[in-house]
Amino acid sequence: MTSPLQSLAAASLACLALVPAVRGANEDPHPFSVHDMLAMQRISDAQVSPDGTHVTFTLRTTDLEANRGRTDVWLAAVDGSTTRRLTTNEAADWGARWMPDGRSIVFLSTRSGSAQVWRLDLDGGEAQPLTEVEGGVDNLQVFPDGRRLLFTREVRVRGGDEEGDDDEDDDADDEDEASTAVVYTELLFRHWDTWEDGLRSHAFVWEIGGGDPVDLMPDMDADTPTHPFGGGEELAISPDGEQVAFAAKNVGREASWSTNVDVWTVPADGSAAPLNATAENQAWDTAPAYSPDGKWLAYTAMARPGFEADRFRIVLRDRASGGTRVLTEDWDRSAGAPVWSADSSTLWTTCSDLGHTSLFAVDAASGKVTKLVGDGTVSGPGEAGGRLVIGRDDLSSPVELFSIARDGSDRRAITHVNDARVAAASMGAYEQFTFPGWNGETVHGWLMKPANFQPGVKYPVAFLIHGGPQGSFGNHFHYRWNPQAYAGAGYAAVFIDFHGSTGYGQAFTDSISGDWGGKPYEDLMTGLDWTLEHYPFLDGSRVAALGASYGGYMINWIAGQTDRFRCLVNHDGVFDNRAMYFETEELWFPEWENGGTPWTNPDGYLRFDPASHVGNWKTPMLVIHGGHDFRVPESQGFGAFTALQRRGVPSKLMYFPDENHWVLSPANSIEWHDEVLEWLDTWTASGD
Repeated sequence: MTSPLQSLAAASLACLALVPAVRGANEDPHPFSVHDMLAMQRISDAQVSPDGTHVTFTLRTTDLEANRGRTDVWLAAVDGSTTRRLTTNEAADWGARWMPDGRSIVFLSTRSGSAQVWRLDLDGGEAQPLTEVEGGVDNLQVFPDGRRLLFTREVRVRGGDEEGDDDEDDDADDEDEASTAVVYTELLFRHWDTWEDGLRSHAFVWEIGGGDPVDLMPDMDADTPTHPFGGGEELAISPDGEQVAFAAKNVGREASWSTNVDVWTVPADGSAAPLNATAENQAWDTAPAYSPDGKWLAYTAMARPGFEADRFRIVLRDRASGGTRVLTEDWDRSAGAPVWSADSSTLWTTCSDLGHTSLFAVDAASGKVTKLVGDGTVSGPGEAGGRLVIGRDDLSSPVELFSIARDGSDRRAITHVNDARVAAASMGAYEQFTFPGWNGETVHGWLMKPANFQPGVKYPVAFLIHGGPQGSFGNHFHYRWNPQAYAGAGYAAVFIDFHGSTGYGQAFTDSISGDWGGKPYEDLMTGLDWTLEHYPFLDGSRVAALGASYGGYMINWIAGQTDRFRCLVNHDGVFDNRAMYFETEELWFPEWENGGTPWTNPDGYLRFDPASHVGNWKTPMLVIHGGHDFRVPESQGFGAFTALQRRGVPSKLMYFPDENHWVLSPANSIEWHDEVLEWLDTWTASGD
């Protein structure tokens, strides 16, 4: 009997046919631009079928006319023979999860307004709605019995009921009701880009077709998931379906200066209160994952409270005894969310490593770590019939899905959704280099040649500075700071992982704290000098420096330290260290980085304060800021622009009232790139 998945495979060899070609067969490639970047289709959330033969994934396509991204659920055969779209809808469809029988999936969709769970049988037919939860749901998981679902939804746990009604006086007069005032009594009153509304994201279990979903944390004033970028890895279901684990941070007075996230376990029927499995650790615990044999609960843990860039270690908790064992204490890398092998012998994890995001196998018994894929950026490992399915991208290609042998060899492409788009754009060749940075220590960097590079020509340089500051500008296809956008415009791009970057050991990462304008600045200037000496096609008289977040801070710092650059671009950068403390929301960050509060350690905020060096500013600067950026509030950008204007320095302010710390809408991204490249072209037009 032919299975539904076999029927789907037989129905199509349509991977490329379903992806519209973007150039004719005889057309020459054009230089890469922001339009090519936005045209790339973005793969995420790969999920392998129970029999290991197929994988679902979410595909995001940019709709320029609607000025937003559209997401659908797709299906691919692990052997790479077929790729098929499963959902086509004006609404958003994403987050597909396999039902245990492998004949159907459930997924999230906004077809009915708010995000709800829908089911699609792979035998055929239309998707059908399963839930009608007020306010919608998120972070969908399926129980092993196929009868229950785990998801999160927002509830009000204080100051009102779950429908969001405040406990207000019904006798309030018309004048009071007309007021728009909002009163807060504690931090956090806003976070990232959202004002506090009293709602909390709780984990719920729902029996398909049954009654109301059961809140597994009804008395907790806490949020889950709490991972910086969200994701279902913050929720886990035990193999027997009897227990749920989740990561959550209690909300309260210390929420803005504490990084104490914990892993909790709770009976799946909600019959008992959640148990804090990591109460002894006051630092960050997250990413729970049950071993398939049910013996272990793995998670990642930091050791230092208050430090968000500490090293994540993989910890194993014995579910029978409650004892714990740190599995990767001797591995000097910060592990990503662990994924178990089917035989419970191995955990796969990805992490930043020497300018890449690599895939590693960790032996569950010994803790031995083996690198499986070292190049590019790897994401979402999953086991598929004795092989692994991974997402992988690099500086010249967006994410595609691949299968590899368990030892990392024999890489085979599963998807080709962007092949035509990549072929249509001429991109810059790139290479990694090392040089002696601060104190002679080895520092890594990347150089990307201009598209259509010609030997003997001198090219202007776009010197890109990453944010974080504990981050990396590595071998990754970025959708906001993509070096190919500068290569396509005729620039050579140079980007350096200065002291403080991730992937080079924890001591290297730690070294930036309290020294924002010291070792990193020296690395950047030394690294630029090194590249100018070793790559003769770089025009050292036409160099522009650009950065965002900490990179924007460094632009402001550079402005007061040197005039070697033709022009500067500062996106959402810190300008006044002291004011930044009182304006931002996550106070643990400036307190750790500056060694305390402004009143307990004022010198920590003044030592590398860009605002203190405005008297030296003379380099033209483009300042960019978003009105919904609560991490580095807009006043920081306004302050920098005011200083430039008062000093008489050529300058522009580009303000996005509807963007946060990033520029996300397609139209704004195009405008951002146009304005930035025009600024660079204006000031690097000649070698005079």
